[in-house]
This record gives sequence, C-alpha cells and structure tokens, in this order.
Amino acid sequence: MRDAMHKLGSDTSKINPLVPVDLVIDHSVQVDVTRSENAVQANMELEFQRNKERFSFLKWGSSAFRNMLVVPPGSGIVHQVNLEYLGRLVFNTDGILYPDSVVGTDSHTTMIDGLGVAGWGVGGIEAEAAMLGQPMSMVLPGVVGFQLSGKLRNGVTATDLVLTVTQMLRKHGVVGKFVEFYGDGMGELSLADRATIANMSPEYGATMGFFPVDHVTLQYLKLTGRSDETPQQKRVYSSYLELNLAEVEPCISGPKRPHDRVPLREMKADWNSCLNNKVGFKGFAVPKEAQGKVAKFSFHGQPAELKHGSVVIAAITSCTNTSNPSVMLGAGLVAKKACELGLQVKPWIKTSLAPGSGVVTKYLLQSGLQEYLNKQGFHIVGYGCTTCIGNSGDLDESVASAISENDIIAAAVLSGNRNFEGRVHALTRANYLASPPLVVAYALAGTVDIDFDKEPIGTGKDGKSVYFNDIWPSTEEVAEAVQSSVLPNMFKSTYEAITKGNPMWNQLSVPSSTMYSWDPKSTYIHEPPYFKNMTMEPPGAHGVKDAYCLLNFGDSITTDHISPAGSIHKDSPAAKFLLDHGVERKDFNSYGSRRGNDEVMARGTFANIRLVNKLLNGEVGPKTIHVPTGEKLYVFDAAMRYKDAGHDTIVLAGAEYGSGSSRDWAAKGPMLLGVKAVIAKSFERIHRSNLVGMGIIPLCFKSGEDADTLGLTGHERYTIDLPRKIDEIRPGQDVTVTTDNGKSFNCTVRFDTEVINGFTIICY
Repeated sequence: MRDAMHKLGSDTSKINPLVPVDLVIDHSVQVDVTRSENAVQANMELEFQRNKERFSFLKWGSSAFRNMLVVPPGSGIVHQVNLEYLGRLVFNTDGILYPDSVVGTDSHTTMIDGLGVAGWGVGGIEAEAAMLGQPMSMVLPGVVGFQLSGKLRNGVTATDLVLTVTQMLRKHGVVGKFVEFYGDGMGELSLADRATIANMSPEYGATMGFFPVDHVTLQYLKLTGRSDETPQQKRVYSSYLELNLAEVEPCISGPKRPHDRVPLREMKADWNSCLNNKVGFKGFAVPKEAQGKVAKFSFHGQPAELKHGSVVIAAITSCTNTSNPSVMLGAGLVAKKACELGLQVKPWIKTSLAPGSGVVTKYLLQSGLQEYLNKQGFHIVGYGCTTCIGNSGDLDESVASAISENDIIAAAVLSGNRNFEGRVHALTRANYLASPPLVVAYALAGTVDIDFDKEPIGTGKDGKSVYFNDIWPSTEEVAEAVQSSVLPNMFKSTYEAITKGNPMWNQLSVPSSTMYSWDPKSTYIHEPPYFKNMTMEPPGAHGVKDAYCLLNFGDSITTDHISPAGSIHKDSPAAKFLLDHGVERKDFNSYGSRRGNDEVMARGTFANIRLVNKLLNGEVGPKTIHVPTGEKLYVFDAAMRYKDAGHDTIVLAGAEYGSGSSRDWAAKGPMLLGVKAVIAKSFERIHRSNLVGMGIIPLCFKSGEDADTLGLTGHERYTIDLPRKIDEIRPGQDVTVTTDNGKSFNCTVRFDTEVINGFTIICY
C-alpha cells in the first residue's frame, strides 16, 4: 500500500494503523524434533532457519509502523496470549471508561469472548481496512440464548462439553449470529472452560460465543495479574437452546469434521461404520476383506505393525485446550498413572506437546507432571499452533511407508479445533479432536478402534490388564492439581518478558526505512500485484460473461480445501515453482509460512490433496478438467490456461462454502487464478466477506435449488447479469445467471450491507 501511495505521488505515512494492533507470530513452528528434552530449542532453530526472511519482514514492520506491537516467535498462541495478557476488558482513557473490543485475523479470536470482551475473527482484508480507520459493516445479528444448568459429572472435561455444544449449535444453525451463554450452570465453569467454548465459535458457525462479565471473570483477572477495579437481568434472545451440564459425556469428534461428535462409549462401533460407509464425512469405503489388514514393518530395528485406526500422531496442541489448566494437568495425571502401572506409548507414534503460552510449562513443572508426560513421549516441542494448523512435521520414513504401501487408514488424535481432510497430515485420513487427557489415553491404546468400557488399554508391569478407568483422574484430583500448581506469579513473570524476544529474534538485522526493499529473488516475501496498477478512481462494477467453471464442489468445502496451510506436496505446482527457483525439497516449508509470496500461494490455491471436484467423476485430488480441451490438469495450470486465453472462471459449490479458518488467501488465491464469482448454496460469514473484499461475487442459489437440481454439470459457460453502475447494486438483490446451453436461473447476490463512503454507496 505504501508503494502504491508513493507511485500515486501521495503521503506514504498515511498508510499506518489508526487503532492498536497486536501481532503474535505463532503459526510457523513445526514438530520436527520430538521425544527430546531439547525439542523446543531444536524446533525453534529450524523455525528461524526456514523463516528468517519472514521474521525480518515482520520485525521491520514493528518499527516502520506506529501503533503496532509484535510478539516474537516462541511466545505462545495469539488467542491464549490475548486471554492471559493482552485483553483489557475495560479501557480507561483520561477518566473515560469504554469496553474493550477486538477483531482478529484468525477465526478463533472468539476465545476472548470467554473473558467478556466482544471479539470475533475477520479476514486479513477486512482487518487491514479496520486498521486504516474504515468502519466494519455487518447485518445486525440475531442473538441465540444458550442456557447452561447443572454441573459436569466426575471425569467429564471442558473438551467434552465444547464438542457437545459445537454439535448442538451447528445443528441449530447459528452462522452469522451471536450466541450468549447464561444460566445457573455458568457458575460451575471456570474462565478457562468458558474460553474453550468461546474459542470454537467458528466450528459451530457463530460470529461470537459470548460470556458476560461476572465474578468468575474478575477472579481470572486477578489470577493473571490484571486489575479487577453485576447484576443479572432477564434477556430476550432471537432463539434459545438449553444444556444441562450433567448430561455431557466423554466424547471425541471426527474423523473429518469438528461437529461430528462421537460419544466415547460408541467410538468402536462408529469407527467400524466409518470403514464400511461410502467415502464421505463419515466413511472410507474399505472393502470387508481388507478391514483386518496388518502392515508389519521395522521401526529402527524394532518390530512394529499398523492397522486401520492405528494412531500415528498424538498431539496436545492448540489454543482451544492448552489454555485450560484442568485438561492440561489432567493429561499429566493420565501420564503419571500410566507410568506407575507400567504402560508405555509405542515409540512409532509421533507424540508432542505444544502449549499456547509459557505459563503452561510453569504449572506443569510446578505440579511435577511434566516428568511423566516426558516419559510417555509428550515433551514440549514449542510454543505455537503446530499440529492443529498442519505443522505436524514428517512421520518417520518407516511409518510413512507402511501407511502408503498398505493403504492404511491411519489416525491422528489431537486436542485441536479442526480436523478437516488433509489438514493435520497428508497420511492421516482419520483425524479426531479430543481432550488432552484423551489424547494421552489414545496414544497409550495405540488405536481408535477400541471400546474403553470393555477392552484393556494395555498390560501393566504386573501382567494384569489395565483399563481406561485405571488411568482416568477424578474431577477432585484435577481440581487439587490446579489449586496447588496454577499461581498468579506464573502469569506475571511470563508476560513481563514477552516483548523482549529471544536471542534469535533479537539478532535479526532489519533496515530502518519506512518503505520496504523488495528482493525479487525471495521465495518468501514478494511484492503482491494488488496495488501495482492502482488508479485514483476505482474501476467500477463488472458482470461476468461466458465464464467457464473451474471447479464444481459439493457441501462443506473449507478454507483448508481452498488454500491449505500445511505441507507442500512434492508434485504440486508450488513445489515445481520452488524447485525451479533453487529451493530444495527439504526447505519447502509450508504454505502457511510462505503466505508472503503470492506466486507460491496462487499455485497452492485448491491444492488440497483431499479435494473432491465433481468434474473429475469421483477422483480425489487437486486437479480439474479444462473444459475446452477435456484435459485433466492441476487447478493452477487449468486456471492459467483460461486466464491466458482471456476467459473468466466461476466456481460452483454446495452448502457451508468457506467454513473453517478465516484465511484471506482462500479469497486472494482464487482472485489471482481469475475466478470472478462463486455460486453456492450458502457461505460461512468470514469467507463471504473475504470474497467481496477481493472483488469475487458471492451468489447463493435460491432455496431448494443447487447445481444438481438445476442440471448444471460444470461443462457450461456462465453469464452473470450484474448491474454496471455501483448505485444500482443493492444488498440481497436477485440477478439472473444464464448458460450457453439455454439454462437460466436466479441467484441472490450476497452483498449483505451498504457502506456510505462520501456520496457513494458501496455494497459489502
């Protein structure tokens, strides 16, 4: 933007945040080194080697822009840092008090709602506009009242609760709405429990999952070293739900979506159903005769075997759960009981523990439980998102080969918030979300194909069978550990030093200029094309004429499908680009770490290896059909062929298009590929606004209609009759879409609000 201002002959200093901006670097650490006391340091060194250019760019930005705080790598996860340190609750400016509020460029910004701060996730495009003083526009949301009563039963965790709430609210339908929790059950939930529920707002689809300020909030502010310097009244909501906490039972969610909850007692039966079911959210279509397959292999000289459902990744990760002392200490207690009984996690399972802040390390050490987690392989590997974002690192070569060569449906169990296909690891087709103590339990069992009520987890040192109940801590045991181990001075000492960085960050040398010097050879940081030909007058509205269909999707296409953040596949267009620019495969890093280079990210758009595109007639992968020639090409290559020929493209989709992360590259990438419109049954909130921000038209089929009912195959050419004058476009208006084979249908334009800018009405 500053470059564009300079080219237009204007004041570059005007490009500067007008509101406080906190930037936490937390998505780049990978789980390369595990099961080692030195894992944190080793992984951080690799993180800095891979990301030196990015980190230098961000450090430059911390001094080049005013009103901006950068929290260096290795400090924790942004949402946990926000909850424990940055969140203010109330501002006091010269005696004028006003409530704290926040928007963040990650959908799990909603975690702060557990503290009583109004906050939610937006795409980077919307956030950048807000930084520059633009108002945020939104349709006034409905507010869903969620009444909580009762108390969680013994042994039931906050994770079990949030997975239950997620399933209920996704079923109720809360996309674009606020959810406010209330009721007598609120007093039974700690602030950390509330934050866990608020954190997963994106998974149940709400803009916010809000907990009003009460005595629990004030107690937490005192615990975390902040000032605590309310009467309840009956509220009216647009709709209501109710949950008795005593009805919540232990559960996990998966194998492919966060809201597909499975009670623990039903897990074995559900797993076997998944093996039998046709390929889908709850199915793998494994032939009966292959379901008992055993893949035997040698793991560093030790005999090993994998079956369908074998756990190969067990990760205690993510802000959702590592911010909650009860489940973290609960995991430590499970590890301790297992050690005492003589159980041991198999060495070929990739285990890791990545806390969201340094406070977690302090109380795990204080409790003495980190020792037992280490004995089970759950050494601390770093402070960041790791496995939850897809930075799970490579599996051991022998394990990877056993999975690939035998077509094993391997499992990952993680305490994360998302388990979409292809996100956690390319080789784990089954991915389950679970509480940290359940992650340890499943690691010990070595499989998800187990009935914890009836089958033993393993054999103890006395030769007797050890069952789930033998290692599961009581609620009282967990509460005692929290009471004795989580101390106020831990928060104070951790956050006093958070902006001081670490030696590797402090040694980065950056220029002091206010304009960035682009390196044309860099494969990490590249000048984006968005503002290169910018003019003082905007180009105006445009319709879409004779566009080809680039992709034809079904339901629940996530931003991970559109713009994956994880590893770069060795045969992908992005890999070819990097190899052509002298980058060795071992240095590919991840899409998330290369998001500063549009040439890599455009090639990574629609690059998810689990992509299901109807144009391919059942084949799974990041390819499509180039309609004019009938050739099967990588999506990027097909898009460039259309673009070079001067053809627009559109995308057809089902319901919940763009669910998941608030990833702005899921809109930037399609724009760079030449996509002009997306026609879907419905959109998730953040992705819809990102599409509008990048000039891609979001259209919704009329109720009861979709591509299939209208007989659209994706082989047609599409013309969208959008008004040419900005002031003729209105929120929610209908437009006509016609095809070259004579079909015509109406769609609703998902420009949801009008923003008055001077004398111009802009639809957003």
